[in-house]
Amino acid sequence: MPIAELQVYSVEEADGSGGVCLVRCVGGTARSGQVYAAGESRVWLRDIERYGRTVGSFVAGHTARVRLAGAVVALLSRGQVLTSVPPDGHGLAELEAWLAAVPPLADEPLPRTLRSLAVGGMRDERLPDGVRLRWGRVALAAAYRCAAAEGASDLVRGIELAFVRAYLLREFGPGPGGDPAAVCREALALVDLTPAEAAARAGDWRALPREGIVHLRLIRNLLRWAGAARPYLAAGDPLAVALDAWSRVCRELP
Repeated sequence: MPIAELQVYSVEEADGSGGVCLVRCVGGTARSGQVYAAGESRVWLRDIERYGRTVGSFVAGHTARVRLAGAVVALLSRGQVLTSVPPDGHGLAELEAWLAAVPPLADEPLPRTLRSLAVGGMRDERLPDGVRLRWGRVALAAAYRCAAAEGASDLVRGIELAFVRAYLLREFGPGPGGDPAAVCREALALVDLTPAEAAARAGDWRALPREGIVHLRLIRNLLRWAGAARPYLAAGDPLAVALDAWSRVCRELP
């Protein structure tokens, strides 16, 4: 059964013990009594109201007014996704141990749910930098798991990895945030066209078959994220030269 996920539309009222939010269920079935992860914090779904009456649950694609318990409710933001976890919760350390040694987990997270949870933790500026970096490593592991579960191509997987690596580099810089040269090298290794070949195809991209257009868009997205590493490379570095050549071409890609 898919793990339930709620996306916050608004926080209507909140205090130190919890509050009322308007949410949309974007995955699974939300039920009263569930526990949801909000970064490293936890909130409890106490009541669900739809069309003026209390209900026990609601499913993906529907909205509801819910009462959540937990001091962090006051800090929730529009668009934030809350992911249901077992009553005792999947904490960061538990997920790290699971990814490292595959111990059993009650209610194992689906790959996309794991990614959502990890990216949320990585981008949560209320958390200490060290904790956000640990969430970033979980997000990288989730990218591999998503690609394997969904049969995604190396290029699609590379985009997800580059997104996480680019974010970590921008936020924490080289070293703690990763190796800029490795980010560039891995991204460029996935591109099966030269800049000149891509530019030639981009000149009349509307005439290309759909898969050809999609391929150019994937290359553009991959290199856009990898470009976050460019400021950390020396001007004469071959990787920098390659990225500069692609940056000019990517402006023309669909």
